[in-house]
Amino acid sequence: MMFFSFLLIIGFGVLAFIANQYPLNFFDLKLAAFVQSFEHPTLTKFMELFTTIGSTKVCIILAVLVMIFLYFVLGHRIELIFFIGALGGSAVANQILKAIFHRERPSVYRMIEETGYSFPSGHSMGALALYGALAFLLWRHTSTKLGRGLLIVLSSFMIVMICVSRVYLGVHYPTDIIGALMVSGFWLTLMIWIFQWYMEIREPRSSSKLKANMNKKLNI
Repeated sequence: MMFFSFLLIIGFGVLAFIANQYPLNFFDLKLAAFVQSFEHPTLTKFMELFTTIGSTKVCIILAVLVMIFLYFVLGHRIELIFFIGALGGSAVANQILKAIFHRERPSVYRMIEETGYSFPSGHSMGALALYGALAFLLWRHTSTKLGRGLLIVLSSFMIVMICVSRVYLGVHYPTDIIGALMVSGFWLTLMIWIFQWYMEIREPRSSSKLKANMNKKLNI
């Protein structure tokens, strides 16, 4: 997993260099034009819905609901910390990277108005962090293959649609999306690795405490 994270951050570095040196490159312009060639009033409404779902306000509402459920209903404090770390780290990284690269948003054909810099996409980073972390947590508590399969399909669908909507609506270049997925994927896999590492070292401690308590009861 750490090797995969390493590849993601290397890939992001290469992509960031290209986006910074060649902001109006052939790949971005051609792929964006291809996505927008499917423009249709019904599809536009559909894409606007997904871009709203991926907005900061909606993501915060969903994240708060998940955190309340994890803490007050399930009592999973460690999973709550993981969830906060995954989302919070991704959000902070996005703001730092936007301030570093200062890439302007596309101006060729924009269907909605957006403020702020373009690279990397905040919607895309937030979508991967939110739905990726949620899928990981639910995966741990889902035992059936069907349930896990549906979980992967639904989370992937939400991430893909939010990402595509940003290019379709003309507020991001494709490299903004790819770069966002790379850096957010790096952070998410790092958080998963830390979480699993902690759970592995925690289990022997829990077993030792349980044995100690049993021995005390037997002595009594």
